[in-house]
Amino acid sequence: MTVAEEILDLARWAPSGDNSQPWRFAIRSEREIDVFGYDTRAHCVYDLDGWASQVAHGMLLETIAIATSQHGRRAIIDVPGAMDASPLVYRVTLDSDPGIAQDPLAEVVKTRTVQRRPMRLRALTAVERTLLEQAARPLRIAWFESWSAKRRIAALCARNARIRLTIPEAYAVHRSVIQWHATTSEDRMPDASLGADALLLSLMRFGMTSWQRLDRLNRLTGTLVPRLALDYVPGMLCSAQLALIAELAPTSLADRIAAGRAVQRVWLTATSLGLQMQPEYTPLIFARYAREGRPFTKVARARVEAADIARDLSNAVGKDSAESVVWLSRIGPQRAEAGRSLRLPLARLVVVDPPPALPPLAVHPGNASA
Repeated sequence: MTVAEEILDLARWAPSGDNSQPWRFAIRSEREIDVFGYDTRAHCVYDLDGWASQVAHGMLLETIAIATSQHGRRAIIDVPGAMDASPLVYRVTLDSDPGIAQDPLAEVVKTRTVQRRPMRLRALTAVERTLLEQAARPLRIAWFESWSAKRRIAALCARNARIRLTIPEAYAVHRSVIQWHATTSEDRMPDASLGADALLLSLMRFGMTSWQRLDRLNRLTGTLVPRLALDYVPGMLCSAQLALIAELAPTSLADRIAAGRAVQRVWLTATSLGLQMQPEYTPLIFARYAREGRPFTKVARARVEAADIARDLSNAVGKDSAESVVWLSRIGPQRAEAGRSLRLPLARLVVVDPPPALPPLAVHPGNASA
């Protein structure tokens, strides 16, 4: 492999929503790389205006910078001014810098994982909090560590999950991005990684066969059990909930790239400390839909619930900070995962001429008999 290929081969392990990997690479020379950034707004209710994908672009670019330091080089990243071009083109120059220190976070890029199951209740140490806060800069971290503070965020996430579980727009996303009967997946989330026990997982496989079946199942059994199992209980059984908050509400592409870069450093720092995180990003999305009065579903009840999420988020982080929250997650001690998302091989991510858009995921063949 060339140096550029080695850098990208590590950087491709950056996280993205539902393992969407909304990027492709063109290696222009040994010093120049183009990163083509895509978004999933056309078919994903969770990617409002492409912002979630753009935060993921920031995570990727930070990982490129970290990987580049391993080769005595510094990554100079040019972020485009336009926000709606497709694709967005981030130009990366690999400048030689013999004095640059190797970033130790490179060692945990591949081991960083999502942990969707309950963690232990060990409190974070003062040293851990300080290191995570330093990694977040220039963002700040709001901590929710007491039992009552965690309960507030866990309850918000559990209420938010009712929207996720009961609108057809979210079902269409879940149907495509979950690979059933799998412990790993290169381009989706294997069902073994979802945090569900065997009984709940069987029920999910049964219900997800069609929207009509899932809707009937929700009406018959309700959504309390999966919301408790996948959102409320894990939200309580952790060291803390945390919110990353920018000084000002992010309005530009550069703001969202900066947010993603900070999130990735926090996440990798957590991994280096023996901690794992579980993103809780969708409340921020539904809250924004509600704040801006933008329709996202034909289900009227869900639109009312989104307004409740916006109010509860504002109460939790403070009215002045609600629009500046760029990340919400829980954090706690590492535990083994039953499954994990892998990544597409580099050969499938490197292109010569980028397509104008990445095609949405089709329903995986393994889902046909779910």
